[in-house]
Amino acid sequence: MAKTFFITTAIDYTNWAPHIGHAYEKILADVIARYHRLKGENVFFLTGVDQHGQKVQQSAEKEGVPPEQFVAGITEQFIALWDKLDVRYDAWAATTDPLHKKCVQEMLQRLWNEKHIYKDKQAGYYSVRQEQFLTDKERGPDGKFGPEWGEVEFREEENYYFKLSEHKEWLLQFLRSNPNFVSPSFRQTELVNAVEKLAGDLCISRPKSRLNWGIELPFDHDYVNYVWFDALSNYISFIGYDPSRSIISDQSSTFRDKWPALHVIGKDIMVPAHGIYWPIMLHALGFPDDQMPTLLVHGWWNISGAKMSKSLGNVVDPDLLIEKYGAEALRYYLMSEIVTGRDADFSEQRLVEQYNADLANSLGNLLNRTLTMAGSYRPSGLRSFNGPDRAINFMTESPRFGMVVMAAREMQHPGLSDRSADLLVNSIIDPAGALTKLCNQLVEDAAPWKLAKSINDQEQTKLDFVLYALAESLRIIAILISPVLPKAAHGIFDQLNWKKELSGKEERFHLEDAAWGGLPDGHVVGKPVPLFPRIER
Repeated sequence: MAKTFFITTAIDYTNWAPHIGHAYEKILADVIARYHRLKGENVFFLTGVDQHGQKVQQSAEKEGVPPEQFVAGITEQFIALWDKLDVRYDAWAATTDPLHKKCVQEMLQRLWNEKHIYKDKQAGYYSVRQEQFLTDKERGPDGKFGPEWGEVEFREEENYYFKLSEHKEWLLQFLRSNPNFVSPSFRQTELVNAVEKLAGDLCISRPKSRLNWGIELPFDHDYVNYVWFDALSNYISFIGYDPSRSIISDQSSTFRDKWPALHVIGKDIMVPAHGIYWPIMLHALGFPDDQMPTLLVHGWWNISGAKMSKSLGNVVDPDLLIEKYGAEALRYYLMSEIVTGRDADFSEQRLVEQYNADLANSLGNLLNRTLTMAGSYRPSGLRSFNGPDRAINFMTESPRFGMVVMAAREMQHPGLSDRSADLLVNSIIDPAGALTKLCNQLVEDAAPWKLAKSINDQEQTKLDFVLYALAESLRIIAILISPVLPKAAHGIFDQLNWKKELSGKEERFHLEDAAWGGLPDGHVVGKPVPLFPRIER
């Protein structure tokens, strides 16, 4: 039996409301998860929230409410947004969950017992963002610490440390032996460069005198765990990892069926969190090399080349965009405008332009004109290619018709199933867009309205070929775009009068059904309803 495809996102920090970057990552993971379901795979999609930490405690204090109350309110905002965006996850990871707390404490106790953790007093420059002391190796050529470390301050404090540096050589060897650990590939190169500079160990605690909003260390009740053993371990705690079992084969079948995972994360938390801390943590816990996760690292949405930030006041609110343009418009823009792994500039004007050009004017127009012509010219039903020789002759006579048929048949090409995660989204959007364009060109070339007026049998046969090719292409397009535009895909199927008994259900779509010839002879399509109304500004 095939293993479950396990995909996760970073869990979002609950010190502030969600922004467009959060939305992009969750939609990206949702598209990948839906595509694997489309292929018939079992999928487990985990996302959630990181509810502990100093910034949360400080934000709660500013609001004058307990941290529990503060994070509950922010968490509801994230959940509501994913519901609006049709992000379909299978489990919700909240770091205040007792299941997670128990797993984290048992992991820490085991690593303490095995001497992977020690207590020490340290003084030096400390990265508040990455939660670690820095050395001169982390300084750039100008002598300053780079932006990846965020705020850096001088600190002296007694804390607990995880022996990170002991595993440096193992991690370097692992990365050399596993060049596909990170995609896109240029991010793996960045990671190797960062590991080569690795020095020092990882601070994993805070004294309760300074921070009490966290998971208490099981071996010292005066301290709480801080950040990474809490946040990163959600990927295994919520699928049933048992820290008392150091051998992976001794873990439950539920855990082994899912692990390892594909982690979808932003470039700012690859180094050092997911690319260094996380694999070393797993290695220390006894995970073998072949049980390491893989990382899909996406870029940032910027404003005029600058990173969005609260201090600059340029953060884009996805809720406002959904209210203004709808969830499908936002999903399409965020998936089509950026190359996975790279940065892109967010533009509300581009969102509107792409929606109008690709969806309203192209796909929506194709659906409307196809159903209108089919209803007018073949009210008793479409006529499939029951004469293959005649269809071949028409392909020769009308190259555009042949191009549509060939392009539609390519939609189920096996190569699409094997695309790496960073190429997948474009492998969905680009062919669907190309086929839509060809179909609209076929309408112009074949002029069905002229064929319909002819009393010539050959012309009527051509009309049959054209109408069937258009409707069948729309059926195939709907299947292919369903991971990106699930509601639109259902809308197309509904209007094609196809699989109505599964309306609204994801199992309505299967990649294997994208084979040419699904619509039967005599199929009667439905009435056209505007699927993508133009956005007027």
